[in-house]
Amino acid sequence: MNENLFASFITPTMMGLPIVIAIIMFPSMLMMSSKRLINNRVHTFQQWLIKLITKQMMMIHSPKGRTWALMLVSLIMFIGSTNLLGLLPHTFTPTTQLSMNLGMAIPLWAGAVILGFRHKMKHSLAHFLPQGTPISLIPMLIIIETISLFIQPMALAVRLTANITAGHLLMHLIGGATLVLTTISPPTATITFIILVLLTILEFAVALIQAYVFTLLVSLYLHDNT
Repeated sequence: MNENLFASFITPTMMGLPIVIAIIMFPSMLMMSSKRLINNRVHTFQQWLIKLITKQMMMIHSPKGRTWALMLVSLIMFIGSTNLLGLLPHTFTPTTQLSMNLGMAIPLWAGAVILGFRHKMKHSLAHFLPQGTPISLIPMLIIIETISLFIQPMALAVRLTANITAGHLLMHLIGGATLVLTTISPPTATITFIILVLLTILEFAVALIQAYVFTLLVSLYLHDNT
């Protein structure tokens, strides 16, 4: 229990050099490409999953918004695989770093907003001032809507970071408590171990759900601006 609670969130290094880039690139190696005439089960499942995600994401979009299909599918596959790999023992989860999540959220949000101002200027400006607003409230509403617009990428990044970090911390605490209780009270240790197993299953679901929520919100921002 003397281990630092936040040790698993420290950026890993090798020979004094950070290896985050290698870790970030690793999930892409798991996305196999096959040149066979008949695909194996893993590649068939991968293709089916990509088609299902694409269909769900692009259903609400206009033809202009569907040009982002590759970007959104790549995003959800990357975040989902990174979150799942981070649940393995002695691994590092890049999505627990707020800086990385902001690095994903800000460019995607900015791209969607710039696209909206470029192609739908009047519609985009209309969001800052709802129809029928009293004249006295116009300055306040414009300020509030502007703040809410610029807070969107921060909300995206913080939501993903908080959910993944909280799950890892809880697993770490319950795992440490189970190890200590093994010698003190085996029946209690058994109960905490069952809780740990259930929490691990929940974290697998959270890892996929958070990838879907992040990508869905980016998709909705794009839909509002195309």
